[in-house]
Amino acid sequence: MIKKYNFLIILDKTRIYSTKLLASYFSLLYYMKVAKKGITIFMDKFKERLVNLLFPALMFGAITGVITALVIILYKFIAKYVIEFSQDAYGFLRTNLHFIPLVLLAFFLISLLFANIYKKQPRVRGGGIPSSIALLRGIVTFEWLRSLLGVFFMSMTSFLIGVPLGNEGPSVLMGTAVGKGSVSVLAKKHPVWSKYSMTGGACAGFAVATGAPICGILFAIEEAHQRISPMILIVASVAVLFAQIISETLCPLLGLSTSLFPDLSITTLAIKDIWVPLVVGVAIGLFAVLFLKYYQIISKFFTEKLKNVKHYLKIFVVFVLTLIFGLISFSFVSTGHETFSLLLERKTAIYGLAILLLVRMSLTLFANTNKLTGGVFLPIIALGAILASILGTSMETVLGLSSDYYTTILVIGVASCISAMMKMPLTAIVFSLEVFGCTFNVLYIIVAVIVSYIISELCGAKGINDSILKNLVKAQEETHTRKVVDTHITIKKGSFAENMHEKDILWPTNFFVLSITPSQSRQAVDKQYEKTFHEGDVLHIRYDTFDDSQTKAEIIAIVGEQEFNDTQSIVD
Repeated sequence: MIKKYNFLIILDKTRIYSTKLLASYFSLLYYMKVAKKGITIFMDKFKERLVNLLFPALMFGAITGVITALVIILYKFIAKYVIEFSQDAYGFLRTNLHFIPLVLLAFFLISLLFANIYKKQPRVRGGGIPSSIALLRGIVTFEWLRSLLGVFFMSMTSFLIGVPLGNEGPSVLMGTAVGKGSVSVLAKKHPVWSKYSMTGGACAGFAVATGAPICGILFAIEEAHQRISPMILIVASVAVLFAQIISETLCPLLGLSTSLFPDLSITTLAIKDIWVPLVVGVAIGLFAVLFLKYYQIISKFFTEKLKNVKHYLKIFVVFVLTLIFGLISFSFVSTGHETFSLLLERKTAIYGLAILLLVRMSLTLFANTNKLTGGVFLPIIALGAILASILGTSMETVLGLSSDYYTTILVIGVASCISAMMKMPLTAIVFSLEVFGCTFNVLYIIVAVIVSYIISELCGAKGINDSILKNLVKAQEETHTRKVVDTHITIKKGSFAENMHEKDILWPTNFFVLSITPSQSRQAVDKQYEKTFHEGDVLHIRYDTFDDSQTKAEIIAIVGEQEFNDTQSIVD
């Protein structure tokens, strides 16, 4: 009886365990099926992002970086000999003044040629960095190949004449053109990648020209787009990486330096001398305000007072002034490298430095205001170094500061000038670390950079690039009609915007997403910091443009093909 009872208990327990085991088995099958489905969905999305986003970003970044590096290295190689020839030519003219009438005739003919080219190809004129920013933000458009060749030729001619403009601006603009060309040639059906590739090219051009790769990446964040985006960072970083590899490999073979300036012997400031960067920051901040005000006066004078004067005559005047001061000393003209070397030698008195500062500042602004091709980044660095030299020499004479700090003060002055005049404080700090190796003086550089930036901001001074951009927009308003468009667009399946974060999309300039109506398959719009576009989302947008057809083409490339039902108003 007991054995039978035990057998029944064992049988019952076996049945229970079997049931549980069977239930566990089916549960395991269910969860495995769910997990498999989840993994499949994840892998599909991962593959989609890899193929449609990450791979093109890496590909265009790499291709643009390599081609940009090759173009800029060739550009630097030729520019080196052109500038050397220009310096020798001015030395020859000083002892053979009877050739000057022939030089003036050549300058006049070149002025006519420049004015004609600028009229037909407006994107090759002026500073390269502001033009690149305008292109990257979609304010203006250009023909990439003509702009590339035009900037190359025009800037070389400016170097030959000795116009005090730098090579970093043209390098950035040529990199931008290479980025545009990469997409135009390799991916005509995917024009949405154009701005990303152009951004990578601009960053690579800056990095190769200055030898500052981190600053090249910062250019995309601090100046070009003024925001942090993973997509922008990926393209910019990859382009700069490949460009820097090519530069570090080829430049030594061609006898070119990868750095903008030679290695300097920089003494570390003592903490008790923290007043030094404060003085330099205040002085350069105030100078930056005067400089930017001076730029506004000169710009207004040439564009308004001399509005009816032919452009070639204005260019010729700049060439003549360059010739006059170049005959006095080559340090008054050219890119600024000669000036920096002169400051390191310390053979010029303070009054001579003051004259050098005034002349270079005026000639650079005359050239830039009259749209001559060339950058202002290097000339601004030269101005900062000149003023810092005056300050350093004065502090040694009046306050008994050690002469060992002289080179350190030059570097602090350069960083402060970039911060206050160009409104690029982060780039200024990193530039001093990358180019000058001021690791042990970073605290003092930060102090000077912040002080100079705050002073320029308190005085309401706009950066030189912002002022030039404003003039570009103003020139467009005089010849084009601005249209304001208010409409709704839908995110289409398979479009570039689908599953993309809003911050990763480079919309046209002055484009605003006013509201998002989620598709029926979604319950609500994502939180602001997680905003992602999905298929079927309807965006209420507003933008203003000078070229409505071009802007609509850019929008369609992002959200997918569709008709626009817009209400629009015209702004005269």
